[in-house]
Amino acid sequence: MYLQRLPVLVLATALLLGALVWSGWQPFDRTTWVLEVFPIFLVLPLLWATQRRFPLTGLLYLLIFLHALVLIIGGTYSYAQVPFGFVLAEWFDLDRNPYDKIGHFFQGLVPALAAREILLRGQWVRGRRMLGFVVLCVVLAVSAAYELVEWLAALLLGQSAEDFLGTQGDPWDTQSDMFWALLGGLTTLMLLARRHDQQLQQLR
Repeated sequence: MYLQRLPVLVLATALLLGALVWSGWQPFDRTTWVLEVFPIFLVLPLLWATQRRFPLTGLLYLLIFLHALVLIIGGTYSYAQVPFGFVLAEWFDLDRNPYDKIGHFFQGLVPALAAREILLRGQWVRGRRMLGFVVLCVVLAVSAAYELVEWLAALLLGQSAEDFLGTQGDPWDTQSDMFWALLGGLTTLMLLARRHDQQLQQLR
């Protein structure tokens, strides 16, 4: 299975690195770009370091790849200026660019699947209801931790942190970000669990 998966992982990595080079060439703001794409530079080496002794399911690899693209696009334009977000705002008659909510949705979707995979493979949790509860707790913990990182960035960077925060004048931005992450976690549990179970069985 490792040899079958390797070309796909190499291709996905090459695409991500190419996207990073493209996005980092002339981003909207260099500091914002670094802050937004920094998680990719942490996760990508970790995935390669563990892909032999702890390979993930194809579904999880795919969602991590898509989440990375969301981060790269957000870093390129800043979340408040992503062109596709303006299209969504026009479609749904919104008064702000909603692209950052896509990012926070994935911030729940992907950690939920990762937590589910680790908990099931390690047999850390027994019972589906308890599994779902713990997964959602992990999602909300990740989301809260990210909001604390944003708060710290605001303190350290001052006015230049506005593009990274992407609040767009919304006083409830933090709460809505966490809500979208929760929706992402619920989507994993309600729509992706069966497919995930099938791929976990194949890994075993």
